[in-house]
Amino acid sequence: MCTCALLLFGPTVYANLSTHSARYTASWVPARKVAIVFGAGVMPDGTPTPYLQMRIKTAVQLYKTHRVQVLLLSGDNSTTHHNEPVAMGKYAEKLGVPAHNIVLDYAGFNTYDSCYRARHIFGITSATLVTHGYHLPRAITTCDGLGVASVGVAADAGHRREYSVNYIARELVSTDKAMLQIMFKPRPTVLGKYEPIK
Repeated sequence: MCTCALLLFGPTVYANLSTHSARYTASWVPARKVAIVFGAGVMPDGTPTPYLQMRIKTAVQLYKTHRVQVLLLSGDNSTTHHNEPVAMGKYAEKLGVPAHNIVLDYAGFNTYDSCYRARHIFGITSATLVTHGYHLPRAITTCDGLGVASVGVAADAGHRREYSVNYIARELVSTDKAMLQIMFKPRPTVLGKYEPIK
């Protein structure tokens, strides 16, 4: 029983404790060249979900306060009706980020793929990660484990956080899986040619 509990909860406890000092507010985060923004779904009309809008707004704030110079927008583009990166890019431009400072990762199907591709496709070795607070420990742990030294900013900082049991349970399982992925480093769903961010 104890062993099962340790296997289930241990990775999440480790991720939360080990990344505590790497999680910042938008106004205090150290400057990095690139912010990696993780996808969070699109609406039926192709616009970002409210969750995803929060992430992009946070990244744009970092850009406008010179905490980052480039936004790497990583999301799912698996079907013609679900194109997160394009929706993210349009929204970031609408909020004032020039297109030449936006890079789209069309194969960020999950956290592991986004972090892996950030290192091996876009040549990133350090970054600021922008996502929601519940996801940030796993994202930082994954990127760190794949060679992207990371700090993070929670898109929902200052907002009341109400995560359902489903969210918490999914994050537990996902963090367990992330630890195995970091250990064995499988290839992501899609790799592609090297296109370093300059």
